[in-house]
Amino acid sequence: MKRFVSYFIAAIIGGLVFAVVYLTIDNRSNKKSQVTNEQLPVVQANFTPRPAVVGPDFVDAADMTVHSVVHIKAELQQRNQVYDDFFELFNDFFGNPNYRHYNAPAIATGSGVIISPDGYLVTNNHVVQNATDLEITLNDKRTFKADIIGTDPTTDLALIKIDAENLPHLKYGNSDELKVGEWVLAVGNPFNLTSTVTAGIVSAKARDINILGGVAAIESFIQTDAVVNRGNSGGALVTTNGELIGINAAIASNTGSYTGYSFAIPVNIVKKVMEDLKNFGEIQRAYLGISFREIDSEFADEKNLDEIKGVYIIEVVEDGAADDAGLKDGDVIIRVNNTEINSKSALLESIGTQRPGDKLKVYALRNNQLKEFEITLKNASGNTDIVKKDKVEMLGATFKVVSNEEKMKLNINHGLKVMNLENGKLKSAGIREGFIIMYIDKEPVNSVKKLKDILIDKKGGTLIEGYYPNGQRAYYGLGL
Repeated sequence: MKRFVSYFIAAIIGGLVFAVVYLTIDNRSNKKSQVTNEQLPVVQANFTPRPAVVGPDFVDAADMTVHSVVHIKAELQQRNQVYDDFFELFNDFFGNPNYRHYNAPAIATGSGVIISPDGYLVTNNHVVQNATDLEITLNDKRTFKADIIGTDPTTDLALIKIDAENLPHLKYGNSDELKVGEWVLAVGNPFNLTSTVTAGIVSAKARDINILGGVAAIESFIQTDAVVNRGNSGGALVTTNGELIGINAAIASNTGSYTGYSFAIPVNIVKKVMEDLKNFGEIQRAYLGISFREIDSEFADEKNLDEIKGVYIIEVVEDGAADDAGLKDGDVIIRVNNTEINSKSALLESIGTQRPGDKLKVYALRNNQLKEFEITLKNASGNTDIVKKDKVEMLGATFKVVSNEEKMKLNINHGLKVMNLENGKLKSAGIREGFIIMYIDKEPVNSVKKLKDILIDKKGGTLIEGYYPNGQRAYYGLGL
């Protein structure tokens, strides 16, 4: 009985202990559940983001430019000697001696820039050279025929005109103020992809790449790394403000496509050439009247020059502009107006933007002492008169009436023979000495006077027909 009572009391005590423990654990669990269901307090935490990277904005400049850049399709008359010989033989057998065969023309494309609201455009000379027909397509897809107002092979520029009004156009910038490292945009029509915009920086100035040739050529290109390809020629190089700063003209490439460097004609040269062609019909070329060379370390040592800068005057032309101002052989030109001169191309660009009669200040070192000279530039004839050239002189040849003997031999009754061919329109078109001009745009040519009368008001593409003394018939297209 005692043992039973002991077990019973032990059971009661164990139950009480279990009940106390259970209630304690359950109460704690409920408190934890209540805490968990309550919303955690929200604490504001400040976050300072990194500032946005500020870069050049090309949107406005691109929008202004694409509407002022046009696509140019130039039709070039091509001669095919196999076809010429075949049709001449065909006509000999089957008659029709008046039949003239024209080969299918070649097509070249490029770009141009509208520079005035009344339809004047600038492009490269090599885009329109020898063109018999020019078709201009605007950004809004309107098309126009264009006339060639004038060309300047020494700067590779041409002025053309379409019959239109109120056109979007670009304003001239100032290429003298352009700095290496500035952002620029190239706009044109590479590979016939119209209204293409690329961007890059100016990587060099006053670059001479020896592409134009000739002693009269002015090469002082703006070098950029903006992507330029075939078809971009004549297109715009603009600043981020949308100002025209150059005309794209060439690329440096071993493949024929862009490989990193492109070149543009500075707008200060462009502006001057366009005004000359528009106002005078001829380039008003100014001359300083010196021969000169660039300076390197070896030459500086030879001439005991303190610094390797400027250009060295080898000879001053008697009665030229430099001679009149007092410059002498051995002087070193280091600045023209506000432009530093350290290369041949920089000096040519500075003078190339001037006209005969213009005055400028030249700063030169003489015996390592700086001197200032005020110079009045002259033309090639040694004066300051406006230069005029008639279109016969532009052809670059002398002429004589074809002899009766040649008339009989070729079975013709008129013609003008090309003599003493020099650089000019005829040579550029491929015409050789001895060629007999019979027709210009279907009009018969029988004297120099008749030639002048035909050419006096003629503009744009012109077709010349005639014979060589061996009886070969030929057709040439050239631009006036």
